[in-house]
Amino acid sequence: MAMQDWRAIVGGNIRRRRQELGLTQEQVALDAEIDLTYMGGIERGRRNPSLLVLVRVATVLKVEPAELLALL
Repeated sequence: MAMQDWRAIVGGNIRRRRQELGLTQEQVALDAEIDLTYMGGIERGRRNPSLLVLVRVATVLKVEPAELLALL
């Protein structure tokens, strides 16, 4: 079984949910108390968010953190 690119999976799930809510990257970054460029890197699958950052982003996006790890 091939290794999944979890950074891309998480980033795609975050982007999809953020867009569903009509939020900008900047709004999510501010509310999650993370840097805007870090947020953009997460969404592009280039940054690996810590568990605590993942939880803060999930809270802003009104989902359980596990939903951001889901293979869709």
